[in-house]
Amino acid sequence: MGLARTLSLLFFSIVFSSQVLAQQELSGTVVDESGSALPRVVVRLVDARDAEVAQTFTDSRGVFRFARACDSCAAVASLPGFNAARAAIAAGAPVRLTLKVAPIRESVVVSATRSEAPTSQVGAAITVFTSEEIERRGTPLVGELLRATPGVTVVRSGGLGNVTSLFVRGGESSYNKVLLDGIPLNEPGGTYNFSNLTTDFVDRVEVVRGAQSALFGTDAMASVVQVFSKRAPRGLSHPAVMISGEAGSYGSRRGSASLGATRGMWDGTIHIGRQHTDNRAPNDVFDNTTLAVTGGMTPSGRVSVRFVGRGELGGAGAPGATAFGRPDMDAFFHRRDGVGGATLDHQISDRWQQRATYALSVSHQQSTNLKIDPPYVPQFGARTAAFTFSDFPYDSLTDLRRHYASYQADARLGARASSEQMLTLALDWNGERGVLTNRLAGTAVHASRDNVGWTVQHQWLGARASLSSGLRVERNDSFGTAVAPRLSLAYLVGPGTKLKANVGHGVKEPTIIQSFSPSPSFLGNPDLEPERATTFDAGIEQRLLQQRLKLDAVWFDGRFTNIISTKTTSFSPFQAQYFNIGLTKAGGAELSAEAAPVRALRVRGGYTLTVSRITRSTSPTSAVFAVGAWAFRRPRHSGFVEAIWTREKASADLRGTFVGRRVDSDFSSLVPPIVENSGYVTWDAGASYRVSPLVTLYMRAENIANRDYMDTLGYPAWRRSARAGVRLAW
Repeated sequence: MGLARTLSLLFFSIVFSSQVLAQQELSGTVVDESGSALPRVVVRLVDARDAEVAQTFTDSRGVFRFARACDSCAAVASLPGFNAARAAIAAGAPVRLTLKVAPIRESVVVSATRSEAPTSQVGAAITVFTSEEIERRGTPLVGELLRATPGVTVVRSGGLGNVTSLFVRGGESSYNKVLLDGIPLNEPGGTYNFSNLTTDFVDRVEVVRGAQSALFGTDAMASVVQVFSKRAPRGLSHPAVMISGEAGSYGSRRGSASLGATRGMWDGTIHIGRQHTDNRAPNDVFDNTTLAVTGGMTPSGRVSVRFVGRGELGGAGAPGATAFGRPDMDAFFHRRDGVGGATLDHQISDRWQQRATYALSVSHQQSTNLKIDPPYVPQFGARTAAFTFSDFPYDSLTDLRRHYASYQADARLGARASSEQMLTLALDWNGERGVLTNRLAGTAVHASRDNVGWTVQHQWLGARASLSSGLRVERNDSFGTAVAPRLSLAYLVGPGTKLKANVGHGVKEPTIIQSFSPSPSFLGNPDLEPERATTFDAGIEQRLLQQRLKLDAVWFDGRFTNIISTKTTSFSPFQAQYFNIGLTKAGGAELSAEAAPVRALRVRGGYTLTVSRITRSTSPTSAVFAVGAWAFRRPRHSGFVEAIWTREKASADLRGTFVGRRVDSDFSSLVPPIVENSGYVTWDAGASYRVSPLVTLYMRAENIANRDYMDTLGYPAWRRSARAGVRLAW
C-alpha cells in the first residue's frame, strides 16, 4: 500500500503542477485582418511602465506563449508591413491580437524557406502576386503575369499559347524550378513551357530569385516560381459560386465557373475554365481547358490532409515565323498536362511539425506537321534569304511522368529571451519517366531516372536579424552526387531599413534527349555533368513616410557553368553529340519602388539592368552565340510601371512594360542577317465596376499605343486589343 500511495501522490502532484503552470502561462494568437495566422511575429511582454519583461515569436499557427506570470502586463505584437497591436494579457486567458495591414503591406511566403515566413525576415529577393492582384490584372496566363517581376524577362513566340520562356537574372530558360502547391512541374532537365499555365483558380504566385537548389534540388538555378491553388473560404454558411465570362479582339473568349463549400472539418472546391483565341497569324488558334480541384480535412487543430488536382488541356496551331514568310497551315502542337497530390500535415507539438506529400504529374505533348507546304524564300523588308526554304514533315510524341514523394520536419529549437532557432530536415524523391516517340521514323526513346535529395536548413531568428543556412545533397541517376549550399541574411538596421544578402549554388540535370537520344545528329551523352550556377546578391529595402513608400535596390551576380549543347564530331557523315561546353556570366541591379500616397492609389515600378556575357561558347563561330556576346534574348535594360486606383465599387489601372534591345536571330538566313531585336514599350489599361454584391463588370485594353513588335524575331505580337466581361459571385 505504501508504494501505491506514493505513486498516487506523485500522479496528483504532476497533474496539480501542470494545472498551476497552465494557469500561470500567458498565451495568445496573432492574426491578420482576414483571420489568417501570422507566423514568426515578434511578441513582447511589457509591464505597466512599458518595460520589456520577455520576448518570444509566434509559431506556424500564430500562437505565442510566455512561461512566466506578470501583473498588469500587456502583449505587443509587431511585424514590418503591419501596424503593431497591443492587448492586456492575464494568466489562463489567451488573447487574440489582430495586425492591420500597413499602406505598403508585406506577405507571408513559403518558397523562401519551405515553411511560412514573413518577407521582412527573409533575405532573398521575392515578388508575390496575390489573389486580388491576379483578379484585377485579368491576365489569362501565368507567364504574362510574371512580366511585372524585377529581374525577369518573359519571351513568347507570337500569340497566346505559343512557346513561352522565362529568363531570370541572365540564366537560361530551363533554370527555373516551377511548383504547384509544392509539387514540381518541370520536365526532366528543367524545361518548362509557360504556354498554357493559366491564372484560373490561382490564389497566389511567389517568385524567389537566385539559386535555390539547397532547398529544392535540381533545376532551381536562377529562380523558384511557385503557384498556389485557391481553396474554399473558411466559415462558409452556404456553397460559394463564381461564374465569369468575357470576349474581345482576335476572336478571344474566356469563361470559368467555380464551386466551393465547407462542412465541419471538410472543405472542397472545383473549377473549370475555358479560353479560345484566333491570335494574329493564320493557323494560330489557341484553345485551352483548365480543370482544377482542391479539398481538405482537418480532424483536429493539429492534423490536416489536403488534396490538389489540376489539368491544363491545350492546343495551338504552329504557323512558324510568319514575319519572314508564309505560314505553315497544318502544323500544330497539342499539350495535355495533369497533376494530382495529397499532403498530410501534423503538428506533433508546439515545437515540432511534420509534413508528407505524394504527387504524380504527367505531360503528353504532340507536335505534328504531315502536309508539305510550298517552298518559299524568307523575306523581311529589304532583306531576302539567299536560298529557298522547304517544309519538312514531323510527327513526335512526348510522354512524361514524375512521381514525387517528400517528407519534411520542422523543429523550433530552444528559444532564448531575444532569439529563436528553427531546424528543417527534408527528404525528396523524384521518379522521372519518359518516352520520346518519333512516329514517322517508328522509333522511341525510353528513359527512367530516380533522384533523391536531402536538405537540412538552420534558421536563427532575432528581433532585428534572421540568418538562414542550408545544404542539400542531391543524388541523381544521371550525374551522380552534387552538393548545393545556401546562405541568406536579413538585418533590420532600424525602423523601416532592411539589409539583405544571399549566396547559393544551383545544379540542373540533363534533359532526357541530352542523356538518352540515339540520333547521330544529336547523340545523347550518359556522362554529362550537371549544369551549375553560383549566384550572389545583396541589397537594401527602405520604408518611408509612415510605410507609404517602399524602395528596394538589389545588386546580383551569377556564373553559369557546364552549359550543355551539341558539338560536331563528324562532318561526313554529319554527327554531333551533347557535351558540357558553355559558360555565361551575368550581373546587374534590380531597382523597385512601391508607393501608396493616398488610400485609393497605389503605384509600383521596377527597373532591371542585366549585364551578361558568353565567356565560353557552345557555338563559337556564330555571331549570335560567339564569345563576348550578350546572353541570347536577355535584354540589358527592362522594366515596368503600374498605377492602380480603387474605390468601394470601382477600380482602374494603367500598366507599362519596357524591354530593351537584345541579341536574337532571324534563323532564316536573311541577307544581311538580323542578329538583334529592337526594344519596345507597351501600355495596358483596365477598369472594373461592382454593380452589386453579386455582379462585377470589367474591361481591359492591351497595347493601347498599337505598337508593332516581336518578343521573338519572326513572331509578331498582338497589336491593340480589348476585351470585356462580367463576373458573378454569390
